[in-house]
Amino acid sequence: MRPELFAIVGPTATGKSELALDVAERLGGEIVNGDAMALYRGMEIGTARTSPARRRGIAHHQLDVLELTEEASVAAYQRHAREDITGVWERGHQPLLVGGSGLYIRAVTDRIEFPGQNPAVRAKWEALAACRGGPELHAELTRRDPAAASVINPGNVRRLVRALEVIELTGRPFAAQLPSFTAWRPLRIIGLNMELDRLDRLIEARTAQMMEDGLIEEVRGLAASGLREGRTAARAIGYREALDVLDGALDPLQARERIALATRRLARRQLKWFRRDPRIIWFAADRPRLAAEVLASLR
Repeated sequence: MRPELFAIVGPTATGKSELALDVAERLGGEIVNGDAMALYRGMEIGTARTSPARRRGIAHHQLDVLELTEEASVAAYQRHAREDITGVWERGHQPLLVGGSGLYIRAVTDRIEFPGQNPAVRAKWEALAACRGGPELHAELTRRDPAAASVINPGNVRRLVRALEVIELTGRPFAAQLPSFTAWRPLRIIGLNMELDRLDRLIEARTAQMMEDGLIEEVRGLAASGLREGRTAARAIGYREALDVLDGALDPLQARERIALATRRLARRQLKWFRRDPRIIWFAADRPRLAAEVLASLR
């Protein structure tokens, strides 16, 4: 039998990291990060990553692998994460892919080839965005690929530019670049879900804890290390609001409210993404004996 890949997915704040530790501890596993913002060095409090002291001696991969000024690339992540997973198998251990970044998860789990890039084409769309703004790009994407436009926020200029670039390079809709669910290797996926009102309360509490733990000070230090120059990192939820606090555009209470709101919206987008995958075995994140039941389903 070929080695299996296990994945634990779901919206933010549902306890994926803690469950992954429980599962990895019992199966002799190693954890591969599947959250895009946790790839960046130094972004710890705002990404709610598991600190080294709380990892129970379990190896973690794809954390702290990008500089703040680098642009995250799902194609590069696919290559590096699969190399890590193969290494885990070669050591005789069980890899667990854990996170909530849907496209990054599918890049690893499924047979997906990502189109290349063309600097000239990208520059054209970036220039249009700078001149006319994201809504203009979104209107153009709606005309060319309504399915892609329906899941990309008009304010997410980076994704709009990439979608239009891919359409121009391939002559096909951007949405068509994601094929049917065909696994790269034998795969089992666990999904964590939660009643939305309870999830919203957990997000509020976690946001408050992040602020108490020093998110603003973390961002102050990162700003001195190039965070503002990062095309991806500076736009992360929590980090853009903290930068606004440092710039005097928001006070800490306003920032906390905006972070919580953006995180609630993110959680709903994550649920919408993962619910399309028929392979996911769903569990209530707050059910008793969750780890034991998940382990039983995996075994």
